[in-house]
Amino acid sequence: MKEVKLKLGTIAEAKEFVSKASKCDFDIDIFYNSVVIDGKSILGVLSLDLRRELTVRIYGEDLEFETYLNSIATGSKVA
Repeated sequence: MKEVKLKLGTIAEAKEFVSKASKCDFDIDIFYNSVVIDGKSILGVLSLDLRRELTVRIYGEDLEFETYLNSIATGSKVA
């Protein structure tokens, strides 16, 4: 399991995130306060306050997706 903090400030950024997450064969969750959303669900991701910093937790490894996460991370990078 790995975690990264990021912001998805626009609908286009949220769509891109879900598109890339959907290509992974493992679970991806997004946390904000006590809310947990499936990172592969466009409706779930768009229901979040995109102006806030979100925590993404990934439960597998995919170098391409992790590189993408690192490019948009607001905090520590995915190791």
